Amino acid sequence: QVQLVESGGGLVQPGGSLRLSCTASGFTFQYYSMAWVRQVSGKGLEWVSSIKHDGKSSIYADFAKDRFTISRDNAENTLYLQMNSLTPEDTAEYHCARIPDMWSRVWDYWGQGTQVTVSS
Repeated sequence: QVQLVESGGGLVQPGGSLRLSCTASGFTFQYYSMAWVRQVSGKGLEWVSSIKHDGKSSIYADFAKDRFTISRDNAENTLYLQMNSLTPEDTAEYHCARIPDMWSRVWDYWGQGTQVTVSS
């Protein structure tokens, strides 16, 4: 079955960096676009970034532009999110999700998430 497992979250000081990973299994990873979404405690889901199946194109939410970088390694079935210049407003649970195309905001599978806390 489809599985998406995130890792790499943790506690980081403002201005710091983290690299999130998402390991995929149970489907042909290289055929699917993928996304990162986040959920702030007590609030709704917020789309962060998406990447095309071949890794050649990506898009970002305004708050993520110039700070976050999405990438993927299709040989390793792994999706990444490099996050720099983190602020307390980036504190959230981050999930990877499988999407039908890069522009979609609807997904059919997502992982359990990894918590990112930005605090001094």
